[in-house]
Amino acid sequence: MLSKAKSFFKKYMISCLIIFAIFAVLTGLAYPLFMTGFAQVAFNRKANGSIVKQDGKMVGSTLIGQSFTSPNYFHGRPSAAGADGYDATASGGSNLGPTNPALTKAIRERAAKVRTENGLPPDAKVPADLVEASASGLDPDISPESALLQVGRVARERNLREAVVLELVKSHIRNRQLSVLGEKAVNVLDLNLALDRISK
Repeated sequence: MLSKAKSFFKKYMISCLIIFAIFAVLTGLAYPLFMTGFAQVAFNRKANGSIVKQDGKMVGSTLIGQSFTSPNYFHGRPSAAGADGYDATASGGSNLGPTNPALTKAIRERAAKVRTENGLPPDAKVPADLVEASASGLDPDISPESALLQVGRVARERNLREAVVLELVKSHIRNRQLSVLGEKAVNVLDLNLALDRISK
């Protein structure tokens, strides 16, 4: 009886080890290699981080926001990632709740700054994404409303006609995916690089 049990256990274990080895190779080696190769062929730019180059140099990624503070550029969302914001190694929000006085104070200060920078009256409404940081702190996009609000300032600083900058913004508005997913958005890096090109 013991001999039969040992024989059965040995046969069972061998079968289990063979199945484990097969699936380890399939799921741990063959599948990842296939998907990596497929992504490189079918979605090369996206598979490599959606890197943006200008004059042959990498200047960023369309997936990762970065800080633009100069008045002649469009500004992105505030960021709570890291001490100075937009730190990809410290992605995250402020973790301040809606009733936290520090959050209320920060939003008021940001709104006042947006109004001052863009020559708006003290009671002008400011889009939420220009005063509230995203959950990741690395959001690369702003709403079309936020981009349009900044057109006048950017045009003045660049000595461009406002109509030219307005058309540039409109041409960079990305529609909702499949017309139902997400919201319309403007990629700040793409827009600012296009702005540099027309300003040359």
